[in-house]
Amino acid sequence: MVSSIRTRWNSHFGGVLLVAVIAAAATFLSEHYGAPAMLFALLIGMAFHFLNDDPAFAPGLEFSAKTLLRLGVGLLGLRLTVGDVESVGFTAVAAVVGFVLATLACGAVLAFLFGRRLAFGLLAGGSVAICGASAALAISSVLPARAEREHDTLFVVIGVTALSTVAMIAYPILFRSIGMSDLEAGFLIGATIHDVAQVVGAGYSISEEAGVIATFVKMVRVALLPVVMIVVMMSFRGARSQKVSLPWFLVMFIGLAIVTNTGIVPPAVNETVAALSRWCLVIAISALGVKTSLATILRVKPSYGIILVTETLFLLALAVAFIFIIGL
Repeated sequence: MVSSIRTRWNSHFGGVLLVAVIAAAATFLSEHYGAPAMLFALLIGMAFHFLNDDPAFAPGLEFSAKTLLRLGVGLLGLRLTVGDVESVGFTAVAAVVGFVLATLACGAVLAFLFGRRLAFGLLAGGSVAICGASAALAISSVLPARAEREHDTLFVVIGVTALSTVAMIAYPILFRSIGMSDLEAGFLIGATIHDVAQVVGAGYSISEEAGVIATFVKMVRVALLPVVMIVVMMSFRGARSQKVSLPWFLVMFIGLAIVTNTGIVPPAVNETVAALSRWCLVIAISALGVKTSLATILRVKPSYGIILVTETLFLLALAVAFIFIIGL
């Protein structure tokens, strides 16, 4: 057993070390220049694509892109405290659930209209509806295995990250220009921007109240990740020979979410696990970047980008209409 572990360690070490260094560099650049760490990780990873087929790196890259990805998604559950979400009211929380389901359905419809696979529509819709790149990675892990899955996942990660960054800058200006209060603007930011980091940045750029509300609303969307993953799994149950079952990392996600809401987890543990989860996800995205060439991304069909942009605008229109028609 010891020799087997040593052999496995030696085969994985080079690839894991490579993407860990890329993740560290991406995090450093993010902290100093303000752009998303995941976007830096993807771009830097692509620059090392020539190492993808090297036997010294390939096993570690595969381990990082799959196992570390699943671990990072599972650990996200410990970040889900829902008590404070009550500040926005039950009606608003129910509306956010509706936004998520409607956006997921929008992705499926758009995929049909543009002649794309249902898997891509659900992948894109889920990433826009839930939490951007993290949701894209999580949903991808429960899609049927096929040659184009990693390519589609990487494109969606790049697309939603770019759109989320644009939204972080544009949405606060937009919501202020149409006369939204801090509470309303915070709700809209939390309900529409894809990635958690950009939600926090956009919310707090308006005010502390908007930042708090935006974060709470965003956590409601994140809490729906396991539900969306189950919906996606059930959508492809006919494509599998075995019974649909919950993957271990999804069980971990749900279990940790329950545990953290009991109040028994010390804050220090929560912070440590949140950091570990983030590192796992950034490393996983770095690995996906290494495994995909820029030339492959540039060959993507324009309809893929149109689907992502349309879903983003659809979600924005739903949330704004809710505020104008029903209000908080």
